[in-house]
Formats: sequence, structure tokens, C-alpha cells
Amino acid sequence: MKQDLVRDWMSSPPITIDADATLPEACEMLRKHRIRRLPVMQEGKLIGIVTRGDLRGAQPSEATSLSIWELNTLLAKLKIKSIMTPEPITIRDDATISEAAQLMIDYKVSGLPVLNADGDLVGMITESDIFRMVVKTWREEKALTPETA
Repeated sequence: MKQDLVRDWMSSPPITIDADATLPEACEMLRKHRIRRLPVMQEGKLIGIVTRGDLRGAQPSEATSLSIWELNTLLAKLKIKSIMTPEPITIRDDATISEAAQLMIDYKVSGLPVLNADGDLVGMITESDIFRMVVKTWREEKALTPETA
């Protein structure tokens, strides 16, 4: 299990967003695809990552004195590049799941953009992908183990 490769468990192709997209566009993408993070691209290169938490943090609180129209105008202008995390922690597609899990623990992140040997974004590996792998392995092991009386 520890030697399984990231490329075998990552989500691919990755769903990405352009750095010049707006906050409402990012919110819609997360909702539509039922995901929690988006790699941010500019001119075909990974430059950052934005999470559901980042988007929530960029939205005004309910205690604001702005009108709904003023809020919508401001949010429609807010670009992803201004709220993303630049230079995200990444992992190569030929790394092991164990290495990916350790990076997630070390950096306290729940997902990593996956790059190939050329540095191109080819997928995303998340805690959910690793958990799916663990459960599959347990099921396979259980199927091979004779039940004891």
C-alpha cells in the first residue's frame, strides 16, 4: 500500500481555474464539480491553489454595512489571484502514496497538485483519494483472509 504511486490514485485530469477568474466563478466551479480546491493556472502553468475555505474567508461577514448590490459588485471584481495561496506544495506523479501522505501531514494540507516530470499539472491527490486506497486495500485483504470460527 505504501508503495502505490500517486498517478494510480490521483484525480485526473485536474479541474483548474484561471488566475483572472472571479470569486463567484470559483464558487460555482467548486459547487458544480463538488470539490474543495482548485489549482490556479496562468499561461498554462500552476501558480497557486484556492480552497473552499479561502473563498469563504474572502467573502464579507453578515455584519457588513454594504448593500447587497455593493457586495455583488465587489465580489464580481475580486480575482482569484488575489486570494489564492501562491506556490502550493506539489508532488510528482511518480511519488508514492506514503510520500504524498507525509507531505500532507507535514504541511497541514488536504490535497496536493500533481506534476509530471516536465512540471505540467496532471492531477490532484487528496486525503479522500488516499482514504479510498486504504479502504480498497483493507477490503482486498479481508477477502483473502479466511474467516475464523
